[in-house]
Amino acid sequence: MAAYKEVKGINIQKLSADPPAPIEGQVWYNTTSGALKGFKFGSAAWATGGNLNNASGELAGAGTATAGLRFGGSSSPRNATEEYNGTSWTTSGNLGTGRYRLAGAGTQTAALAFGGTIGAPTYTKTTATEEYNGSTWTSGGSMGTGRYNLMGCGTQTAGLVFGGNNGSLYDLTEEYNGSNWTAGGALNTAGRAGSGCGTQTAGLRAGSFPGNTDAVEEYNGSNWTSVTPTPSGIGYGGAAAGIQTSALVMGGSNGGTNCSLYNGSTWSTTTSSNSNKIFAAAAGTTSSAIGFGGQATESETEEYTGAGPATVSFGDA
Repeated sequence: MAAYKEVKGINIQKLSADPPAPIEGQVWYNTTSGALKGFKFGSAAWATGGNLNNASGELAGAGTATAGLRFGGSSSPRNATEEYNGTSWTTSGNLGTGRYRLAGAGTQTAALAFGGTIGAPTYTKTTATEEYNGSTWTSGGSMGTGRYNLMGCGTQTAGLVFGGNNGSLYDLTEEYNGSNWTAGGALNTAGRAGSGCGTQTAGLRAGSFPGNTDAVEEYNGSNWTSVTPTPSGIGYGGAAAGIQTSALVMGGSNGGTNCSLYNGSTWSTTTSSNSNKIFAAAAGTTSSAIGFGGQATESETEEYTGAGPATVSFGDA
């Protein structure tokens, strides 16, 4: 076998620390860790994260993989709020209106919770909107139409809600400006319990009930357009992270571990999650995301790392 110098024309570098900006194919020996390392294009992968303090499904999420937020959900307490730091969840201020089958948007320090049901004795809808500042929730403007199993995305001052039900399926869209909700363009296909991500002017809806549909629609701030359906049988009850042109959709009724990526025009499958993500919540991007909760009794969090350049020890390669 040829030596590295014979192939590359140089010796392997000896460094006390990994280089700050390696290039693909670069190889070095880390004298501190005693490991031979390289920089290569790695595969997408899921890893186990910290468990929720309150196991829950039909909850909502916001934020990023290292600054995530969960709120509401089925199984008591329905007003629970927790923050994720990339390793563990910490309990924070409760929602004013405990609920599940709600939707959310925003960041860990500026989140939005809207809609849902307060539950027994019937699936009582709510129009309640609440805003989170990183520690406490305060009331915002009420939605025009109360509903649960709704979908949403956006930010605290530019939120978007679409679909849902209250006995009947809705195609309704509403837009939030930080104070009030106003009517937006209707979905082409009414549905509930799908997944949503993106922004108020570039939103994405993927999957919904009935029919375990894999329908996908894009919103431009005024109208919804039907686009290529998901390839991996998401159905209803999935969760989404990212933006309209770079989205990750996980879980769902047709395949609880199936995961798909969307680039704004086409879908591709990616590495399946380790546990079912049905009625779970998600946060983050296609390069770094988390999926957490699910059904009514799941506390698992999984961390997703997208395919891309990565430093590896040759023993791990």
